[in-house]
Amino acid sequence: QPIGALLLEHCKITKEEENIFSISFIEEPERKYCFECATEEQCQEWVEALRRASYEFLRRSLIFYRNEIQKMTGKDPLEQYGISEEARFQLGAHRQ
Repeated sequence: QPIGALLLEHCKITKEEENIFSISFIEEPERKYCFECATEEQCQEWVEALRRASYEFLRRSLIFYRNEIQKMTGKDPLEQYGISEEARFQLGAHRQ
């Protein structure tokens, strides 16, 4: 049974040891949670999955693929949804 839940926003995922990783929070550096995995491979899988799931990683991926599609087709793929001008989808934009 779960003992709790963490909202993984504004956090840093760090591989600590062979099969241990931690999650710490940028705005609360003293708040740190350590997790131990059965193997080093399992630990690496968790670290990569958590990093890829971040808002910033997904936003950068969206921008990259948006630009690639635009280069290939000459059209902005977000334009059809009426969101192409939103700041969060621009290269220099930062989440507020």
